[in-house]
Amino acid sequence: MDRNSLYLLISSQQEFFFRPQKLIRREAVSKIVSLLKLRLPLIITGVRRCGKSSLMVLIRNEFKLGKKECLFVDFSDERLISFEHNDFQKIEDYLVENKYSKGCFLFIDEVQETKHWEKWVNRLKEKHPIIITGSNSKLLSKEIASTLTGRSINLHLEPFSFKEFLIAKKISTKNYLLEPKKQALIRHAFGEYHKNGGFPKMVLTKDETILKELYENILYRDVVARLGANFEKPVKELSAHFLSNPSGKTSSRKAGEIMGITNLLSVKKVLNAFENSFLFLFLPKFDFSIKKQIQNPRKLYCIDNGFLTALGFRFSNNNGKMLENLVAIELKRRSKDTYYSSDTKECDFVIREGNKISEAIQVTWRLTQENKERETAGLTEAMEKFKLKKATIITNDQEENIKIGEKKIAIKPAWKWLLENKPTQIT
Repeated sequence: MDRNSLYLLISSQQEFFFRPQKLIRREAVSKIVSLLKLRLPLIITGVRRCGKSSLMVLIRNEFKLGKKECLFVDFSDERLISFEHNDFQKIEDYLVENKYSKGCFLFIDEVQETKHWEKWVNRLKEKHPIIITGSNSKLLSKEIASTLTGRSINLHLEPFSFKEFLIAKKISTKNYLLEPKKQALIRHAFGEYHKNGGFPKMVLTKDETILKELYENILYRDVVARLGANFEKPVKELSAHFLSNPSGKTSSRKAGEIMGITNLLSVKKVLNAFENSFLFLFLPKFDFSIKKQIQNPRKLYCIDNGFLTALGFRFSNNNGKMLENLVAIELKRRSKDTYYSSDTKECDFVIREGNKISEAIQVTWRLTQENKERETAGLTEAMEKFKLKKATIITNDQEENIKIGEKKIAIKPAWKWLLENKPTQIT
């Protein structure tokens, strides 16, 4: 790439990076600040438009970095399409020629759009604090970890949590447990969050078109582009099916039937591409045998409820499925090792810690006399199987503690469960 063109492009990206903007503070910021003191490259992955670039700005603000104390390069910029591996040195030359401070921060955005970046980062990691973002889980692969000599920090970012959503809506949670009026505001906000999800731009604009355009962007740039144009039709058909069946079970064979593809290796490539793009997540059935876990169908969830509302085929009784989807996303955000359990009955989520199951969760929109036996049966079966004394049922807005024999079950409203303290997903 021509040096002058690259320099002009970098300068314009710097101006963009430092433009005035109001941002919602993300829960990950404080943890990231402390981890960066370790002077290891930080790799932030997540679905497109979940706020990774904005998180970089928040980190910049947290460290109070000036224009000569950090460099921002966005590789998703179409003007960098001719960028080649020997151009990385030109970026370093830009730092020297423009008198950037020694050891300045490097913010590298959407790095999956270029090649050979790993070796460049590996060479510079002792000289600069480096923050990298990407929209593909291949950034966490063993090959990259090996190139970086195993010394990097991985963080996964999701769209806004409910707490961040409330901050964006300027709804305070301070002392909310003691103030009924504040709880009413939070419950109302939860209804919107449950329906529209947490993509930052959607939260701020309420424009459903944003979600439709984003979905197309993910589908074509992160899925079809990696599989080839021949996969466009089957990918769209399978994605439409998944969006209309959140919390449903799928397998390679079933997915192949939907797409009209008989080659199971090709089907697995499609499912892996969906997972690598972070558009869908797939939960395995828990089994002490890894082989059986692989053989059993997996439950599928979408990364954001907004996609289900904007793009799924809507049906009248979908509130429960969307609530289950929301809980699945939150468990992923909390970095829980999550499965479903199913013997004679089914429990929506079981959480593994170490070598044992430590928690069981059932989700239902509303617990009624008609469904109480079914919902508690799956939960108590899991409690019995994994020797748990306590478990949780998450509902829309019910709260109660019940006992079934010696087993204690806490029934919690989803909005309150979402506001419980949780760790940032760091690996």
